[in-house]
Amino acid sequence: MKRTKSFTLLIVAAFLLLLSIIFALVTYRNSYQKSVATGEELSAVKKQITAIEEGTATGDLDALQEEKTALSDLKLKQEKPYSFSLTFLFLSILLLIKGLYNAFHGISEEFGKTDAAKLAQAGLMAALCYIGFAFLKLDIPVGPEKTAFHFGNVFCVLGALLLGGFWGGLAGAVGMTIGDLTTAYVTSAPKTFVLKLCIGLIAGFVAHTLFKINKRHTKKYITVATIVSCSAGMVFNIFADPITGYFYKTYLLGVPQDLSKALAKMAAVTTSVNAVTAVIFASIIFLALRPALKKAGLLIK
Repeated sequence: MKRTKSFTLLIVAAFLLLLSIIFALVTYRNSYQKSVATGEELSAVKKQITAIEEGTATGDLDALQEEKTALSDLKLKQEKPYSFSLTFLFLSILLLIKGLYNAFHGISEEFGKTDAAKLAQAGLMAALCYIGFAFLKLDIPVGPEKTAFHFGNVFCVLGALLLGGFWGGLAGAVGMTIGDLTTAYVTSAPKTFVLKLCIGLIAGFVAHTLFKINKRHTKKYITVATIVSCSAGMVFNIFADPITGYFYKTYLLGVPQDLSKALAKMAAVTTSVNAVTAVIFASIIFLALRPALKKAGLLIK
């Protein structure tokens, strides 16, 4: 297959990377530092509320609850610019890597000829990832931060099974990153983008490159291959999420190490539960849909 070297994406990505670095530095020194101070005020108010509820202190509980809500809203507002800048930064790095690949290895003539059906399916999976995280979740507070049990990963690995690693991972990355950016998990958005993309790439690689699940096989083979593929992506996430989260929160967000460790430990628990849920439900849904998709000619080649 003929390949043509292209430097366009590399040039654009380098420019975007420079902008994102400047954006990240400015927002960190301004709005994010303010959010840290607001977070300390919020923690103090939460301690007062707890003390009053336990009967060890007195005060106006209603006023404190209102102050807590106002501080929470202010903190979220102040965190958003820095979170957007980091997401922009990670996206720029991803584009730079692809730009380097295009420049040195070239792109095939068929690159970019993605049909409307594939784009529509990717958009649908991104929307389902967003819904699975933003609405089908249970929040668990950990100090001033929080983690959650959710169904977003179900559709992330399902997208990899249906669309392949790249499109499935990208759908998961986009859908769940938007979910973070539009909820109280805004500071996790950059980390989410990278991890969900990796989940899709791993699950898709195992499913379509190693097991070739869309070729003719026995039902037992397809079932085992589907479960193993989903498990591969989720096992990666079980280890990567808390480890990445610890370093991300400590060194990029400036969260105290003790709190970062507590969040990492809690994330290990919730990520494990989310992983089991994702493997079970994604496998069931894919195995149920596969015969109809095969008959309709919608399985990827």
